[in-house]
Amino acid sequence: MLELYFPIFLFVVVGVLIGGAALVASFGISEILKTRRPDSEKSSPFECGFEAFEDARMKFDVRYYLVAILFIIFDLEIAFFFPWAVVLSDLGVSAFWAMMVFLGILVVGFIYEWRKGALEWE
Repeated sequence: MLELYFPIFLFVVVGVLIGGAALVASFGISEILKTRRPDSEKSSPFECGFEAFEDARMKFDVRYYLVAILFIIFDLEIAFFFPWAVVLSDLGVSAFWAMMVFLGILVVGFIYEWRKGALEWE
């Protein structure tokens, strides 16, 4: 019985060994090469290109969340719709109505996004 779990155990052990070796190598190389040289140019902001002018804890506009919800609506629809369409003939009528309920929930989210103005880009 335990011999059935040996490949899984071996896979976990090899994964931990490789991960540990990579971790040790990364710390060892940085100490050997002394790549940690602080510099004002290296510490400057690089994502937006200019110094931060407000607190990082400021309130975000609701449009950020609306765009995230919009992405989830379309992403989930595509992710679940194609596999369902492939096996629809095997599943029957109950699966069809279950997907219609799911799509109805997504349409309600889409209407909410539309009314909030998330589709109007400035």
